Amino acid sequence: MANEAVCIETPTIFERKTVADGGAIPLHTVMQLSSDPNTVTASSGVDIFGGITWEEKTASDGLTEIVVAMNGTWDLTVASAGITLGGMVRLSGANLIRQAVAGDLLDGSIIGKLHETAVGSEVVRVKVGSLV
Repeated sequence: MANEAVCIETPTIFERKTVADGGAIPLHTVMQLSSDPNTVTASSGVDIFGGITWEEKTASDGLTEIVVAMNGTWDLTVASAGITLGGMVRLSGANLIRQAVAGDLLDGSIIGKLHETAVGSEVVRVKVGSLV
């Protein structure tokens, strides 16, 4: 998968999420919450953050859970438009982020804070799980 997240500072908060047995999920894939209860799929649009995979999932291996990181500092790829240093970000496609807007705070879409200025399609440092 393109644009996988790159871990810069090791996360300290991990969660187990439900996944489909039939799909393969590469290491460090940005995930989205897709349905209840606690089910995730690879990010594909402007969806709710479900963590970053901390292990690889092989297709049809009989496993229906995966460990995801919920914080840490990661290099993530900006979808298109630039984002100012300190800006809050949210998902924007397959392993992509974009600048968050005010409404994203209300629905829990914000995944973290940008720790450098970004131009379109640039890989930038994001403090995932942080609003400060």
